[in-house]
Amino acid sequence: MHTNFLKKYYFIDKFEKSNIDKQDINTTIIYRNYKKNYKINEIIFIKNYCKIRKIKFLISNNIKLSIKLNLDGAYLPSFNRNFDHLSYHFKRDFLLIGSAHNLKEIRIKEKQKVNKIFLSSIFKKNNNYLGINKFNLISRYSKSDVIALGGISKKNIKQIKLTNASSIAGISYFEQKKGP
Repeated sequence: MHTNFLKKYYFIDKFEKSNIDKQDINTTIIYRNYKKNYKINEIIFIKNYCKIRKIKFLISNNIKLSIKLNLDGAYLPSFNRNFDHLSYHFKRDFLLIGSAHNLKEIRIKEKQKVNKIFLSSIFKKNNNYLGINKFNLISRYSKSDVIALGGISKKNIKQIKLTNASSIAGISYFEQKKGP
């Protein structure tokens, strides 16, 4: 079964110890907060907590801050089409992840030199809904690792095996997880 992926990516918008404690070392926490500015003390606290738990920690949409605070990487949402970060100097294992909804956005993320691409939405029926077949078709055109995002739950996790996804990402899948 595909329930034990090598890597999982969990989006959070606030620190909740109980949810982070449920995650294993193969989970990467991505802190995204689009409603307010980042509080550096809060980010440092989450970083240190994740370090104790041996979990990688990324922030969204702020590569400069991620480098400054020596985080494990950064996440570029699909609406971020900025190329300024290409002039930055990254540490060797700095992880740069982007998200895309279609082939045009995949090409932008590849030009931004991301390591991995979240392709959404595989199951969540919204404006960006792809489904399994369209997900597979679009993911074949990517040179980067493609990660399934959007509506992944315990009920449909087995269907990920039918895709070209190397990992999974989400929110609800991780919050309903019980035990380590």
